Amino acid sequence: MTERLYLFDTTLRDGQQTQGVQFSTPEKQKIAAALDGLGLDYIEGGWPGANPTDSAFFEVAESAHATMTAFGMTKRAGRSAANDDVLAAVLNARTPAVCLVGKSHVYHVEAALGISREENLENIRASFAHVVAEGREAIFDAEHFFDGYAADPGYARACLEAALEGGARWVVLCDTNGGTLPVVIGEVVSELIATGIPGERLGIHTHNDTGMAEAGALAAVDAGARQIQGTLNGLGERCGNANLVSLLPTLLMKEPYASRFETGVSREALTGLTRISRMLDDVLNRVPMKQLPYVGASAFAHKAGLHASAVVKAPDLYEHVAPESVGNARVVPMSNQAGRSNLKRRLSEAGLEVAGDDPALGRILDRVKAREDQGYAYDTAQGSFEMLAREELGLMPDFFEVKRYRVTVERRKNKRNEMVSLSEAVVVVKIDGEKKLSVSESMDELGSDRGPLNALAKALAKDLGPYQSVIEDMRLIDYKVRITQGGTEAVTRVVIDSEDGEGRRWSTVGVSANIVDASFEALLDAVRWKLARDVVQG
Repeated sequence: MTERLYLFDTTLRDGQQTQGVQFSTPEKQKIAAALDGLGLDYIEGGWPGANPTDSAFFEVAESAHATMTAFGMTKRAGRSAANDDVLAAVLNARTPAVCLVGKSHVYHVEAALGISREENLENIRASFAHVVAEGREAIFDAEHFFDGYAADPGYARACLEAALEGGARWVVLCDTNGGTLPVVIGEVVSELIATGIPGERLGIHTHNDTGMAEAGALAAVDAGARQIQGTLNGLGERCGNANLVSLLPTLLMKEPYASRFETGVSREALTGLTRISRMLDDVLNRVPMKQLPYVGASAFAHKAGLHASAVVKAPDLYEHVAPESVGNARVVPMSNQAGRSNLKRRLSEAGLEVAGDDPALGRILDRVKAREDQGYAYDTAQGSFEMLAREELGLMPDFFEVKRYRVTVERRKNKRNEMVSLSEAVVVVKIDGEKKLSVSESMDELGSDRGPLNALAKALAKDLGPYQSVIEDMRLIDYKVRITQGGTEAVTRVVIDSEDGEGRRWSTVGVSANIVDASFEALLDAVRWKLARDVVQG
């Protein structure tokens, strides 16, 4: 028989403590809806009363599956639970569950709170009795638990017992500083269960300061804990929290967890995991980490020729799970390590079927290797690789020709006597024998300069004649610059990530001693990729 394992998401509360992260109320609603659709058991929405955003979220928060949870702290000393206005604000959110953080480390009780051990225990007990009396499911986040257990195991355990006596459904062991190793977490959980703390009421909350947050969470489960707290993409203070995006596939597809436990997340829902992970990065306006387990763009990328040749025959030779099981996709990038099997597979993925004896295959490989010697990198620029391959195969139409371009950058004072910069670009293209000149500035609708590449992109996209409608839904989403050599021989590599209205993303590369020229080369490849896919392939 399987055991029930409960999953508690704290992206909207603990994840919001990530440096540089601040969710708006609509963003919280969007993320909560995705978490609810995934099938998680609890969604911790924030701390009502602590800030206007969290309070506003709980006014509109709803879920179909997950138990919506408000976060707060145990009552303060010197007042009753019923007369603590901070606790009252948490209860006023009217969520089915309430999670309260409290001290479980005697050093923090005496030094930070300045109260006696006994008073802290009574505050915990009274707080949870009050929450339960209000008809809410109660959860205790035992702050600094593992450090507290190391200092005084009897007192740390007494804090858990006080919460359970007050009626808490869950007591969660928090590795607040993130420094406890998985083996220690497992030992502590085992000792707690052996001394009478029921495992089915124990949860685990780990931080990633040693790079082992997920391992620590699994160690607690192995020892008997039955709730895991974590965040999407491992968001969280300092180095982040346990990453539920990594934990969920492990729990559902890896033994012994897959056979031993049941969760609220189905294998079907798991196929949307990559989309949800990238949606969060879109909300945060940041580039997804390519090396993220399971869902990263490189998680199923096979660069080495030996690996690529093997996965053509049997994917499981070099893949521990099927990429589609988590909504991801296999990638066979092109590089100077590529072989013919790698090349043929990548061409096939681009919709280009080429016979094994086609001499163009050799020319493509030679050109890739020669250009990577010049500083190009096709393993991170699949769009540019496809353009190169199409040219060698004679499958790349001459949509347009750039006859010349010019970019100027001016630094001047505006009417408020502030120094501002403005870029202006002129692009001349030839389409069907006709020259077209376009001019554009880099100023956005807020009056801010977006730089020379923005001016170039706007000028190029201003008038492409019969192809204008094809590129209207195209936008640049990331821009990366790297100097590949030093000194007077410096060469600049620019990689541009683009996206269109269908959600397709592609990367293109440009190389030059001049950063603007490298940028424009990558931009041209991005536009040509879009035209090749939508005009040639239809």
